[in-house]
Parts: sequence; C-alpha cells; structure tokens
Amino acid sequence: MSLNVGSRLRQHGFTLIEILIVVVILGLLVAVVVPKILGRTDDARQTAAKVQVRNIEQAMHLYKLDTGLYPSTEQGLEALVSKPTIGVIPRRYREGGYLAKVPMDTWGHPFLYRSPGADGKREYELVSLGADGKPGGEGYDADLENWNLD
Repeated sequence: MSLNVGSRLRQHGFTLIEILIVVVILGLLVAVVVPKILGRTDDARQTAAKVQVRNIEQAMHLYKLDTGLYPSTEQGLEALVSKPTIGVIPRRYREGGYLAKVPMDTWGHPFLYRSPGADGKREYELVSLGADGKPGGEGYDADLENWNLD
C-alpha cells in the first residue's frame, strides 16, 4: 500500500487573494444595499404612524360602544387607558381600559386629540404632526389625520 504523502500535507484555509475578493464583494453589496435600506426608514415610520392612528381609532370605537360617546378633549386619549375622572364619567367602562398606555407617534411626539372636531362635523380628530412635530408640513413632516389617511 502506498500513501500519497502530498495529499496528507494539504493546507486548509484561505489565501490572501480569496479574502480580498470576499471583502470587495461585501463592500459592493454594502454600497448598493445600505442606502436603499436607510432611505426606507422614514417610509416605515410614516406607515407605522398610520397603523397607530387606526389602532387608536379601533380603541375609540370600542370605548364609544361601551360608554355611548367618545372621550372629550379634556379627557383625552388617557380615557382609553383608565376610567375618566373628569367630564362625563362613563357608567360602563371596560376593566383594564382600551389601550395599555397612551401612545406616542413613531417620531416620539404625542398624538393630538380633540372631540368634537374643530370643524364641528367630525365626532373627533386624531392627528400625528409628522416627523417635525409641527402643524402642517410636506412629505414626512406632513400631518397624519385620522380622516385623511391614504
């Protein structure tokens, strides 16, 4: 039986050229993919804020089903977390509330709530002031209003 000594001494590992090729490929992938992912952050926040508005609206509707009315401006969104102690006190109120806590929008700003709406036509208004946290704006700074979501 003869043994091939050369095959037993074979080295394991990568050459410097192979490592450099992998690093260049990874660099190209990062250069192409990362800007696309980073550019989507604002889109994701805006979409998440719209979902939040819809979730708060669901809680508002459940509140109205149980109590017969929406929380007043004075009671605010806190009425969805714990039974109001001011204004019209509801006789029927779901144990544990309708939301776990008063949410902030995805940019960390409080939602604006008013009931009845400013124009007198809406039963309530729920608004996120967008990325800049200021009324008005365009693009990602635009207000997200419950009655005017895409």
